[in-house]
Amino acid sequence: MRTSGAAAFFIPAVVGRVGIAMTGIGIVWLVHARTGSYAAAGLVTGGFAVADAVAGPQIGRLVDRFGQARVLPCALVTHAGAVALLLTGAVPDLVAGVLIGATLPQLSALSAARWSALLSGERAAALPTAFALEALANGVSFLAGPALVSALGAAGRPGAGVLLAAALVVGGGLTFAAQRRTMPPLTGRADRRHAGRALLRSAFLRQVGLGLALGVFFGAMQVSVTAYAVGRGTPDAAALLYFASNCTNLVGGWAYGAWRHGGSPRRHQAAAAACLTLASLPLTFLDEPLAVGATLALTGLAVPVLLILTSVLTESSVPRAVLTQAFTWGNSASAAGIASAAAITGRVVDADGAHGGFGVAAGAAVAMTALALGGLRGPSPEGPKPSAPAETTAPSVPMTPRDSSTNRQAP
Repeated sequence: MRTSGAAAFFIPAVVGRVGIAMTGIGIVWLVHARTGSYAAAGLVTGGFAVADAVAGPQIGRLVDRFGQARVLPCALVTHAGAVALLLTGAVPDLVAGVLIGATLPQLSALSAARWSALLSGERAAALPTAFALEALANGVSFLAGPALVSALGAAGRPGAGVLLAAALVVGGGLTFAAQRRTMPPLTGRADRRHAGRALLRSAFLRQVGLGLALGVFFGAMQVSVTAYAVGRGTPDAAALLYFASNCTNLVGGWAYGAWRHGGSPRRHQAAAAACLTLASLPLTFLDEPLAVGATLALTGLAVPVLLILTSVLTESSVPRAVLTQAFTWGNSASAAGIASAAAITGRVVDADGAHGGFGVAAGAAVAMTALALGGLRGPSPEGPKPSAPAETTAPSVPMTPRDSSTNRQAP
C-alpha cells in the first residue's frame, strides 16, 4: 500500500466489490419479496450468475484492447440501467437479472492488472503480497456484503439492498476508473493478436482448471455444511461453521501475504492443494460438531493460499496484453464451478447425506492437487514480457525500487 497510487485505486475497488458481493443475494431477496417464490428467485439469480460468468471475459477482452478508462464507465452506466429495470419491473425479472450479470464489472481482475503493472521489474517480489491483499479484500467483501443486504431484506426493504449494492458498484467503479495514473498501458494490435494464443497454453489452462476445481469445492461446501447442520437438527449451527472457516480463511490469506517466502510458487501451490486435500478428507466421516468445525477451520487456512497462487501463476503465464482477460477467465471458471457443484452436490446429499457432499468437495481438492503436481513437471512460465505500448491512456508510472522485502490468487 506504500506504492505510489496504490491506495487511490485499491480502496474504491474494495468498495465496489462489497456491492458486487451484495448483488446476487440482493436479487434473491427482491424477487422473492415480489413473487413469494424461491424458485423464481433462484431462476433469476441463476441467470444473473451465468451471464456474469459468460460476459466477464468479454469485458476483460475489451479492457485489454481499449483500456479501463474507456470500457469501465460504459459498463457501469449500463449496469445501473439494468438495475433500474429490475427495481421498476419494466422488463421480466429474468431479463433484468441477465442484464445485471452481463454488465457487472470484474473489479478484482482490473485491480489485479493494476498491481501487475505497478509491481513490475525490480518490485515483482512484492506481487504475491499484493494478491494476498486482494484475496483479503474479497474475503471481507463477501462477509460484509451479504450480511448487509440480508439485514435490509429482513427489515422489509429488499429494494434498498439492491439499490445500495448498485450504488457501491457504480460509485466505487467510477472512482477506480478515474485513477488514470495507475492504469496498465495499452499494447498494439499485433501484440494482442500474438498474446491471445497464450490463453490456449497449458500453463494458463491449468490455472483455469484449478479455478474451476476451487469453485466446485466452494459450491460443494456451501451445500454440505448446511445439510450437515440441518441433518443434526441444529440449522443455526451452519452459521457458526461458516464463521469458523471464514475467519481462518482471512488469517490464512494474511499470513501468506506477510510471509517473506522464497521458492517456486508452483511448489507452494502443490503443497497448499495437498494440505487442502488432507484437511478435507476427514469431513467424509466425522460426525461431532466440534471436530467438523475444527476441520473446516483447517480447510479455511489453505483456500486463500491457493487463490493467491492462482493469481500469481496466471500473471506469470500470459503476456500483459491479455492479462485482464486471463484474470476474468479464472473468475468465470470459479463461478461455473460453484454453480455446477451446487446442483450436483444437492443430488449427492439427497442420496448419501452431508458426508457424500463433503466427498464432492474432497474430490475437488484431489483434482486441484493433481493439477498442481502436473504443473511441477512443465517448464517454468516465462511470465508477461513488457512490450513498448503502442498507445496509452495515462502517463506511465515511474517504477522506482522501494522496499522489495515484502514478498508476495487470486483474485
